[in-house]
Amino acid sequence: MPELPEVETTGRGIAPHLTGQVIANVIIRNSKLRWPIPENLPVLLPGLTIQTVMRRAKYLLLDCGKGVLILHLGMSGSLRVLLPELMQFPESPRKHDHFDLILNNRAVLRLHDPRRFGAVLWHVGNIAQHPLLMNLGPEPLTADFNAQYLFRETRGLRACIKQTLMNSRVVVGIGNIYANEALYLAGINPKVIAGRIGIGRYEKLVQAIKHTLRLAIEAGGSSVRDFVHSDGTRGYFQQQYWVYGRSGKGCKQCSNVIKQIKQGQRSSFYCSGCQH
Repeated sequence: MPELPEVETTGRGIAPHLTGQVIANVIIRNSKLRWPIPENLPVLLPGLTIQTVMRRAKYLLLDCGKGVLILHLGMSGSLRVLLPELMQFPESPRKHDHFDLILNNRAVLRLHDPRRFGAVLWHVGNIAQHPLLMNLGPEPLTADFNAQYLFRETRGLRACIKQTLMNSRVVVGIGNIYANEALYLAGINPKVIAGRIGIGRYEKLVQAIKHTLRLAIEAGGSSVRDFVHSDGTRGYFQQQYWVYGRSGKGCKQCSNVIKQIKQGQRSSFYCSGCQH
């Protein structure tokens, strides 16, 4: 599933081609995504100017002045910008190319989503009050996400720290891959109860989370399965993994075997020698 670094990379990739451009047309080939694509978008959007491209959690937000177009990549989706000067458009749509946003300069933003868990939604009004966004926790790369906050939010919490980091009401966008990697760097076992972790260890964990996410964004995210950038290229952070996907292999620091367990239907990877 595309996580924060992949969505951030996608947003940075599409923003230069979309910002300030006027929407000329909308093509909906299949509206049956996680939530149905509004059928009236081909009427609502043409003529509107895309003012900004923002990210909140794993959602991309295209502010069009009169409303905001909400995009989500789901489990296997990707957004590509097809540019006329590169002879990419017209390009015959593939089987799972469900949505096109066509701009006045003939560039096309195309959503490809094989599993159809993504979303294309329209919201008028304060975007922070949209039901999908209003109860989200802080962004992990902001000052609001710090050790004091995490310590306070986890007092009395009996959930393990790995699942806590993946709770979007606590903090958004970290996801499975980066939770595993950050916990390794912080030396914290994913099975440890969040409410039993002290402020000092949370200081290390917050630093590890921010460090891991920044490195992943610099590497263009992780292309473990289907994810590609807006230009069709792939991310390379998977080449830097310490534990994720390395079960049965030796730890890069202590040579102990990396273990794999299931937590909340997701795989967790850790080194029993480095993480306590």
